[in-house]
Amino acid sequence: MRASRNHDLGKDDLWKLVLSLAIPTALGQAVNVLYAIVDRMYIGHIAGYGDIALAGVGVASPIATFLSSFATLIGMGGAPIMAMREGHGDHDIAQRILTTGFYLLIAASAVLTPVFFIFRTPMLLAFGASEITLPYASQYLGWYVLGTPFALLATGLNSFVINQGLSKEGMLSVLAGAIANIILDPVFIFLFGMGVKGAAIATVISQMVSMLIAIAALRGRSASIRLRFRGFMPDQIMRIVKFGLSSFIIISTDSLLLIVLNAMLQKYGGPGWGDVLITCSTIVQSYHILVTYPMNGMTAGCQGLISYNYGAGFTDRVRKGINNLQLLITAYTVVMFIFTIFGSRLFASLFSSDGEILTLSAKYMLIFECMIIALSFQYINVDMMTALGQIHISLPLSLTRKITFFIASITLPMFFGAEAAFFSEPISDIISGLAGTIIMRHQLGPILSKRMKEGFRI
Repeated sequence: MRASRNHDLGKDDLWKLVLSLAIPTALGQAVNVLYAIVDRMYIGHIAGYGDIALAGVGVASPIATFLSSFATLIGMGGAPIMAMREGHGDHDIAQRILTTGFYLLIAASAVLTPVFFIFRTPMLLAFGASEITLPYASQYLGWYVLGTPFALLATGLNSFVINQGLSKEGMLSVLAGAIANIILDPVFIFLFGMGVKGAAIATVISQMVSMLIAIAALRGRSASIRLRFRGFMPDQIMRIVKFGLSSFIIISTDSLLLIVLNAMLQKYGGPGWGDVLITCSTIVQSYHILVTYPMNGMTAGCQGLISYNYGAGFTDRVRKGINNLQLLITAYTVVMFIFTIFGSRLFASLFSSDGEILTLSAKYMLIFECMIIALSFQYINVDMMTALGQIHISLPLSLTRKITFFIASITLPMFFGAEAAFFSEPISDIISGLAGTIIMRHQLGPILSKRMKEGFRI
């Protein structure tokens, strides 16, 4: 399978492949961050109520992200299977896996949209909204939910684009949507005077743009495996869900954990102070996704490379590819850690001009990101095991970090106050990074040896 017109996943130099697949996808995901944070930047500077509206959107955003994570379940589940089948020479089955993923995304949208729209208010009240922030949170989430089909199809189909090695097309899909969002946000928020509602509508329109470009890429000549709208395989549904479950848990539980974090900040912060802490948390989380989305982009961009070579039996290339990717991601996190030390207040100023908010946000940002280098190993361990089809390993690795964060975010505020909740992230990063690295070092060799002895199985 050719990754593009210039690259062959099974033969070309691995460093060049890793860079050509990981960097465009990482840049695409960095741009994708703009989907999440550009709304917050504009909202935080709305005259008169920007900080309170930002807190409301901060409560709504993890719920919106959780909703969108169902695209990861299907996209990151079906795309590696598609790549493995293509690597093994089963082109027709690979094409039908793509078709199956497309229709599963549509079905998920049809089920999730009414459920989240109807129950958005009780969810928001349970997850950190106060009487003051609820109107803004409900307005933002309500309009966002109505665009669920665009969000799920844009994200889910992009996984199938990237896993064919079409990282530039994948980046274009995200980039076009982000640019549309940057342009439309001030128009709807300020020019039309729609405020928070305008931010959500701009995001929905932008996601529609991304969806259309992803579909065009999968229907175009550059795609080795094209979307044909026929050949649905019901017997592959559970297999896709099984493969996507680990990545789904990473994204969805990240959202759920942020929901828990916001709830703890509101509970132990109390009236007024709780809203201030959630405003700061919204800024901290905006920075956190700026760090983690590109990491996810690097691993996602190279998943097809690893899956293809595993399916083809090129186990030496699998091992070298993983090592090269780890070096790249570790270097990235070192750079981001340095920026966190010196640039956190500057980043916070993009969202607020309030001196107290800026000082607190910079402080919490440094706490939250102090173990991001360890986090890079967690991403590699989980996503590369998923690329090899080792869900029984990648899933527990995902859960380790989530469970640790959950326990810490609940217990720390109980004993040390609301602000202690921000230490949950570095604690979970170091524990999961160490545990995952030990497991990867012990399991990768036997997995590759078994592949060579027993042949390809999926």
